[in-house]
Amino acid sequence: MLQRLSKLPWPEIAILGAAVFLRVWHIELKPAHFDEGVNGWFADQMTSSGFYRYDPNNYHGPLHFYAVFLSQTLLGRHLWVLRLPAIIAGVLCVWAMLRYRDFFGTTVSRISALALAISPAFVFYGRYSIHESWQVLFSILLLHGVLGLWQSGERRHLVACALSITGLILTKETYVLHIGCFALAIPVLWLWQKVVPSQPALAVARQQWTREDIFVWAGISVLLIVFFYSGTFHDFGALHGLYQTFAIWFRTGVEAGGHEKTTFDLIGPLNYYWVALMARYEWPALAGLIACVCLAFPSDARLRYIAILAGGTLVAYSIIPYKTPWCIISIIWPFYLTLAAVLAELGKKLYRPGAAWAAAFPLLAVSLMYSARLNFHKFTDDTEPYVYVQTYKDVEIFTEPVLEAARKDLTKYHVRGAIAMDSYYPLPWILGDFTQIGYYKADQPPPDWNMDFVAVDTAREEEVEKNLTRPYFKRRFHLRSAQDGCTVYFAADTFSGVLSGTPEIPARP
Repeated sequence: MLQRLSKLPWPEIAILGAAVFLRVWHIELKPAHFDEGVNGWFADQMTSSGFYRYDPNNYHGPLHFYAVFLSQTLLGRHLWVLRLPAIIAGVLCVWAMLRYRDFFGTTVSRISALALAISPAFVFYGRYSIHESWQVLFSILLLHGVLGLWQSGERRHLVACALSITGLILTKETYVLHIGCFALAIPVLWLWQKVVPSQPALAVARQQWTREDIFVWAGISVLLIVFFYSGTFHDFGALHGLYQTFAIWFRTGVEAGGHEKTTFDLIGPLNYYWVALMARYEWPALAGLIACVCLAFPSDARLRYIAILAGGTLVAYSIIPYKTPWCIISIIWPFYLTLAAVLAELGKKLYRPGAAWAAAFPLLAVSLMYSARLNFHKFTDDTEPYVYVQTYKDVEIFTEPVLEAARKDLTKYHVRGAIAMDSYYPLPWILGDFTQIGYYKADQPPPDWNMDFVAVDTAREEEVEKNLTRPYFKRRFHLRSAQDGCTVYFAADTFSGVLSGTPEIPARP
């Protein structure tokens, strides 16, 4: 038994364990983010409709919504359940990085996997219920398939490529950008090898798959895409959105919609926002970007391909004006491989197997420090660039009395509520189990102000209070940055069991 245990890959188990721990420890510490509320709301709609109705204006594929729907159906509506699919995808990303040992050995795969496991960005956004972790997972697997076809040509690598591309298409419209970078890196590598030959050049292996395999797996891919985008065959008209979404996405990317980062502009369309984030948080990735320069000189052709792919993706995202910080995880993961490969080569030249780890240790230590500080202490601190459109803990001033009342008395799930705010997500998901809550635009009054609770922008207090006739508790809260304060009114006769003191708003005739 002991002999069998000693043969287990304990370093890899430890890396995966660290990835799991960082992603699940105190997973409900951070309130639901704006986008999480939107994604959870979409999944909630599937409960009533039975399928996801794809909207090209959303320009996100259906896969994550189905994953959240399945998670909530099996485990209930809890914040940790909402985040579980993204957590699983994030841990699988670490596992997929470990699989690169098939191409570059254990030192490279373990350093790159550990860098991803403890990265501030990968942990922070891996604890969000958003699409990006899936996009990274399929990108890592696609590169694995490409290298496998190059090195051995086995059928399983063709299958990996087909399913990875399918996964990217099902995840997010930016699949065009990523697949384009994978494709363009091939001729760029070929041209660069004409100038500075690779060592070794590594000729493409004899392929072991057939034309029939291409047709079979292309057919399976198309079937999966149609299945999910058509709402499990309930809405074939939605398939038009597969191409309609790009006009919307292109317009959003150019206009930026308030997400431009002009203070980081360089020459022309180039912008160094992503490099600035690396310099602040992602030191292993920044070192991997520098390592790409080393790979421009005679080096392994596979690593050169990865360096070109990574650099091309960084340039593409740098040119696009629309920038939200969670996109960084789709950019930086190949830089972990280039860093680890250069350090491993350095160790070989020094004849010191541990030199690669010794060189990587300071970078990884800083990464872990930033990750712990950001994820468990400063997760709502607006001075942290990764904290973006994040809901404040203040939201609990509003939500906890409502939820506590329902926990004490199940009939309170049917209290009447009105939320009339400029921006109110993630509230529709947080309060999704309540049956009689209305949501109204900031300038739109509800039909009756005298509900069991009313939440509005603070600027509307006077308008609300002159229409209230029941006694109400009054509480102020701040939902998120870049949004004015909010006020919530709790009817005293409904919430006296969870709120104490004298109602601030007295009864009126």
